[in-house]
Amino acid sequence: MMLPASLDEAVDALAAAPAAVPVAGATDLMEAVNAGRLRPAALLGLGRITELRGWRYEDGGTAVLGAGLTHARMDRPDFAALIPALADAARTAGPPQVRNVGTLGGNIVTAAPSGDTLPVLSALEATVTLARAGATREVPVGHLLTGLDPVRPGELLTWVRVPLLHAPQVFLKATGRSGPARAAASVALVLDPARRAVRCAVGAVAPVPLRPLEAEAWVAGCIDWDGSREIDPAATAAFGEYVAAACVPEDYGAEGAWEAVTEGPTAAAVRLRRTVAVLARRALGRALK
Repeated sequence: MMLPASLDEAVDALAAAPAAVPVAGATDLMEAVNAGRLRPAALLGLGRITELRGWRYEDGGTAVLGAGLTHARMDRPDFAALIPALADAARTAGPPQVRNVGTLGGNIVTAAPSGDTLPVLSALEATVTLARAGATREVPVGHLLTGLDPVRPGELLTWVRVPLLHAPQVFLKATGRSGPARAAASVALVLDPARRAVRCAVGAVAPVPLRPLEAEAWVAGCIDWDGSREIDPAATAAFGEYVAAACVPEDYGAEGAWEAVTEGPTAAAVRLRRTVAVLARRALGRALK
């Protein structure tokens, strides 16, 4: 294992061995190795690079988060006051032993469908910095997760840039059991009063977080932005149904050809739509309180 002490050393080491797999908390990586899904040729340990474990403000109203920022660190009050939805997601990411070592960058690069921080970053329209020897580039989180612009050989995810909206934002998730667990569905919702916009992302129901853009635009038109941001309760309920229908296809959970001739949504789709609708409705209600 290579153990660089600085970001420059890490980038140079990765340039010399582009097949090496960067590792920080290793919560996802070791699970993949133990399951036989991954056999890395070499490992690039990032644990000694302290500059990647913090965060800072940047001109223009942006928070720059190090890829090595742990879930436990994001749950602390100073960070929660800055980006509350991301803190909420980090708080539910797993038991303490996972949150203490699991990192934001690892969550993004692993891109597991149930990754709790991913819908929040999608709703906030965050970007990431990818560094390689002699160059860096900025990529929207959504483009990286969907494979539209993935991490290239020799590149290292270093920073995550999150616009600070200074407005309500909410993260909610549903699991199959009590206590820390993988999400069966999750919803991140943020208000953007400057643009009179609502941004929503649904996680865990698809390989990547989904943005129900039409539902966002519709509900934004129902909000009294000039007054108390009130909304008709019927519109809140309709928004939940709109989001659920947009993000959960009727054939969700279908396993056999017989499903193709079934009229209406599958039972799995009905259950999941109900869950997503409740999460979206509650998230909007809490954001508008």
